[in-house]
Amino acid sequence: MLTVHKMHFSIFLLLWGWVLCTECRVHRQGKEIHEVYKKGSRPQRQRRETHGESHKQGSPILKRSPDITKSPVTKSEQLLRIDDHDFSMRPGFGGPAIPVGVDVQVESLDSISEVDMATSFLQDFTMTLYLRHYWKDERLSFPSTNNQSMTFDGRLVKKIWVPDMFFVHSKRSFIHDTTTDNVMLRVQPDGKVLYSLRVTVTAMCNMDFSRFPLDTQTCSLEIESYAYTEDDLMLYWKNGNDSLKTDERISLSQFLIQEFHTTTKLAFYSSTGWYNRLYINFTLRRHIFFFLLQTYFPATLMVMLSWVSFWIDRRAVPARVPLGITTVLTMSTIITGVNASMPRVSYIKAVDIYLWVSFVFVFLSVLEYAAVNYLTTVQERKERKLRDKLPCACSLPQPRPMMMDGSYNDGDVGELGHYVSENGDKQDRMMVQLALGSERGSSRRKNQRYVSMRIDTHAIDKYSRIIFPGAYILFNLIYWSIFS
Repeated sequence: MLTVHKMHFSIFLLLWGWVLCTECRVHRQGKEIHEVYKKGSRPQRQRRETHGESHKQGSPILKRSPDITKSPVTKSEQLLRIDDHDFSMRPGFGGPAIPVGVDVQVESLDSISEVDMATSFLQDFTMTLYLRHYWKDERLSFPSTNNQSMTFDGRLVKKIWVPDMFFVHSKRSFIHDTTTDNVMLRVQPDGKVLYSLRVTVTAMCNMDFSRFPLDTQTCSLEIESYAYTEDDLMLYWKNGNDSLKTDERISLSQFLIQEFHTTTKLAFYSSTGWYNRLYINFTLRRHIFFFLLQTYFPATLMVMLSWVSFWIDRRAVPARVPLGITTVLTMSTIITGVNASMPRVSYIKAVDIYLWVSFVFVFLSVLEYAAVNYLTTVQERKERKLRDKLPCACSLPQPRPMMMDGSYNDGDVGELGHYVSENGDKQDRMMVQLALGSERGSSRRKNQRYVSMRIDTHAIDKYSRIIFPGAYILFNLIYWSIFS
């Protein structure tokens, strides 16, 4: 009986121990699940481990590091040893100047700005280009089995040393940031660095308008280090003149781009010293066709129109005077319109020479008619006085055709006078010979005296038809041979 009770007690103890073990196992599993819920899922921890985080690190919300401003270091920065060096100093500080090569690819060259052209001879141009720098920084060298470079965006640029380039005489410039900053950094295992950025610059161009609009302008974009003199940084074109590449599709509406080339010079500042300066030079030749249509052709036509008055009768005052005044006023309007769109420079431009010479030709044609009219009046007055001195003018033919309309017919031969034509018929030059007879003594001998007067009122117009066009053609030949 006692043995049966012992067996029952042993079975009860075994069952009770099994229940306690089961409850403890369930309690431990619930605790582990609760801890996992607090720290995050296992895949999330594995992802944090792949990014260099410790297994013991919990959620950044529930469990913070002692310094919340300290960001975890990536593998690339560990490989480049960013924290092991002071990148605020240039490579090889204290030694010779670090060479920095530069090459440029011009993407576009916008139109020359004429906003302030009326008050200044400085014009703006806008250029978009890819600016690339090459140098070697041994602090960025890293071990590599396949000699493969690493490429980064603009975020790493802020943590290492890069050349502090700026554009001299620039008014505005910016780095493109669509969709992110257009900056690229490429590092070779031996520490060679390629730093490239896409930038748009608006700079000034000092132009000489003495040959406008037949001028050729040379503008330049200048690149220089702001802080480092030639003792610390040696700036140079990486491949000489081949360091500058341009897009063949670049064109301007007003200019023809003739040439792009590079030069290198030293710039001196009295307070800081000598600096290496790189120049991107480009030559622009102005298109002349627009100015031929708007300026030269109208001025030439006005001069030719003023010559029409040489073929109009000198007594047609209502025809010749308005024609001369109209051409003068039109030339004044052309000169005013051209100067309104030009800078107020203190020297004479090529277009000014052409327009003012044309204006002089038009003005001289008006003076030519004034001279013709005046000489005609003087000659008519002399002829009238001569007729008044004749003893008897009743038998002479009436001088009406000669005096009123300027045309001459064959004279009727009279007893006291006759008309003689030098060339036989109607001519511009006529000779009036008046024979005056007088009786002397008993022999009633006639003694004739001849008084001649030359009427030449058409000669000025006749010579002007040749002199004015010939002189203007000669002027054009000289002008275009000098300025073209």
